[in-house]
Amino acid sequence: MSKTSIEWLPALRLQDCRISGDTMGTRYTARFHAPVSADVQAIADALEAAVTTVDRQMSNWKPDSDLSRLNRAAPDVWTPIPPKLALVLQRAVEIGRESDNAFHIGVGDLVDAWGFGPAAARQLDAPAAQPRLRTPIEQLLEVDVPGCRARKHGPVALDLCGIAKGFGVDELARVLDGYGLQSWLAGIDGELRARGTKPDGTGWSIALEKPSEDVRAAMAVIELQDGAIATSGDYRHWAKVAGQRVSHTMDPRTGAPLRSALASVTVVARRCMDADAYATALMVLGEEAGRAHAQRAGLDALFVVREGERWRASGTGCFAEA
Repeated sequence: MSKTSIEWLPALRLQDCRISGDTMGTRYTARFHAPVSADVQAIADALEAAVTTVDRQMSNWKPDSDLSRLNRAAPDVWTPIPPKLALVLQRAVEIGRESDNAFHIGVGDLVDAWGFGPAAARQLDAPAAQPRLRTPIEQLLEVDVPGCRARKHGPVALDLCGIAKGFGVDELARVLDGYGLQSWLAGIDGELRARGTKPDGTGWSIALEKPSEDVRAAMAVIELQDGAIATSGDYRHWAKVAGQRVSHTMDPRTGAPLRSALASVTVVARRCMDADAYATALMVLGEEAGRAHAQRAGLDALFVVREGERWRASGTGCFAEA
């Protein structure tokens, strides 16, 4: 059930609306400025339906989701899937290929083995999966987008946690654009997308967090307008296994949790699912290789690196002067 609040702006003949609700184990939010004639409840219902659909199709925490059904399917058998899931799987394969396998959705078994997935043990003294190089996802998964079907070429546990929230934000954006709204900010957790400016003409202010495990504090603020932003980091979701701190991000090159001085990567892109996936890919690649890839791909990316008790930032594109 979503929550709605409305502040009237009579001088501008606008409603300043805020909608929020639960999805994908976290919260979605949408703030938008709508004319007084707008049916805000209808918009709220459509936003709720949009994220519910994404969660129902792409969650690996729901046994009855379309992704879980695909994971259970036998290899080399075409499985019918919804159009939206087909699009996300295809984009995941494309970014995996482009990033030389740094972004890999076939790591569900690793996520579980290291204590971050739905089948994870609550007490782990050692990982249940042995480190090994992952076969490129393009060799493991074939997606027929026009036919709305997919098939696996071998055993693989698909996990869309690195792209599904971003796509969920894009679905929120689709709803808001569909109602003709010109000023909005939508997000799921730390993935955000904006349209236009606020009524005073300023952009939407987005705080970039310091990579701190103990306190939430901003290291910088940027203004987002007609774009999306996502951050991948190791300072929010982590666990201790065998007395060692491990990241929730899996490195498909080693088949184990990512170990790096790189604390976070933030990416700005047109679509939030792209920003989400690229942030993960660049995090896995590391600062040097990640920067090189971001420059080749024309990405706006900010890299935050730990140096002892301090951190250092560098970037490409709009973050080049960081």
